[in-house]
Amino acid sequence: FFSTFTMSFLASLFGGGKSEATDDRDLKAFASEEVFKHKTADDCWLLIEGKVYDVTKYLDEHPGGSEIMVDAAGKDATEDFKDIGHSDSAKKAMAPYLIGHVG
Repeated sequence: FFSTFTMSFLASLFGGGKSEATDDRDLKAFASEEVFKHKTADDCWLLIEGKVYDVTKYLDEHPGGSEIMVDAAGKDATEDFKDIGHSDSAKKAMAPYLIGHVG
């Protein structure tokens, strides 16, 4: 009934989009070495729980500041992410930045 674009647009308006339950087979696979190359404020990817997020455009909006995210890039940031104790809404806010997985 609705086009894929319309559904994606509506999902983004109402907090939808890709979910954490997205099947890894639907995502691009990256080698961890490739992910770890993106570790600057101009090109910042995070690896969290095996998923790859391009957070470059989010850095200035991050409540904890951009520096903490740039510091977490270039390595597996799963423990850093968990140690902070992010809220469920923070976890859902990551969905639009999901670009792939390691594998």
